[in-house]
Amino acid sequence: MYAFKDVALVTPGGVIENGVLVTEEDRIRALGPEADVPVPSQAQVIDGQGMYLAPGFIELQLNGGFGEDFTDNPDSIWRVAAQLPRYGVTSFLPTIITCGEDTLNHALRALRRGRPADFRGAVPLGLHVEGPFLNPAKKGAHNPAYITAPDARRAADWSPETGVRLVTLAPELPGAHEVIGVLRNNGVVVSAGHSMATYEEAMEAFSDGITYGTHLFNAQPPLDHRRPGLSAALLRARSVAVGIIPDGIHVHPAMVDLAWRAKGPRGLTLVTDAMAAMGMTPGEYRLGDFTVTVDETSARLADGTLAGSILTLDAALRNLMDYTGASLVEALPCVTSTPASVLGLANVGVIRAGAKADLVLLDQDGYVVLTMTGGDLFYQRGKLNEPAE
Repeated sequence: MYAFKDVALVTPGGVIENGVLVTEEDRIRALGPEADVPVPSQAQVIDGQGMYLAPGFIELQLNGGFGEDFTDNPDSIWRVAAQLPRYGVTSFLPTIITCGEDTLNHALRALRRGRPADFRGAVPLGLHVEGPFLNPAKKGAHNPAYITAPDARRAADWSPETGVRLVTLAPELPGAHEVIGVLRNNGVVVSAGHSMATYEEAMEAFSDGITYGTHLFNAQPPLDHRRPGLSAALLRARSVAVGIIPDGIHVHPAMVDLAWRAKGPRGLTLVTDAMAAMGMTPGEYRLGDFTVTVDETSARLADGTLAGSILTLDAALRNLMDYTGASLVEALPCVTSTPASVLGLANVGVIRAGAKADLVLLDQDGYVVLTMTGGDLFYQRGKLNEPAE
């Protein structure tokens, strides 16, 4: 049992200053103003010194990190997960890019085996399967050898129960309508991406059941005032949330601000699309079947194509604040409650009694000071996988 005191609690109803929050096992037991919430005598007390206590961050698109690539080696998912709390991430979707069926099945087995006995870290919520039903004209860093037409039979067994939580596809392709229907019936979130869809095709796909857009502006036709295309449809559709990579490279800061103004905190999720070089030094790393050259700011194929990012989710949050002028409290839903809503999850991404005790303590500039996952407090600034003092 832990008790946070003197924290600014970021709750759905607003910020509670001088707040207290008590956890018991893996749940939030109680929270509120200091005068209303007694601190149990058996609780380990953590003095927040007036900093923000927010829900743990949720990452919807992560290809790997710390030298590991999920598509190249799906068994690395748990090793990467163990290090993500240093960036405030408490749950995430390991992303498998376009690959052969054997590789995807390997990743599903890795998840079904469950966490190693000694595991402590962020929780994989299921896979984000990015491909293979993509438009070859917008393949990005995906191997064209594995890109195929949408096939409802291939997707028939994909579900959260089998390990698939989100699928990115190009909705304009023949057969996409049937695949969208199958996936939605299975409870999978369907996202539009790596696509040449027209505005009209995109809006029709939203009616079919697409509720998310993968890395807005990237691997999509550019905005055009006469042919608005997928990006404009995603910006306009109130029923559809979007992911965006705010690293200043994938998307210009002005366009991040435009997306913020159009979608707001309830329609915008921050993703990193990070690859194996996240948390590492410049050099050469893997992304699926390709070798990627990484410098201080970007990851690219030999022809200059962007191949994921080296962004971290806490840096993405700070960048959003910088690009838009949003406050920390205004920006936080983009990495907490909004991605939880995209996935239809009620007990993560929120601070309330009974919710999972996934928490992150942030200073006023949005830097991670401490992270708790499922009531397990094991990251403190400068210390990873160690009990906080």
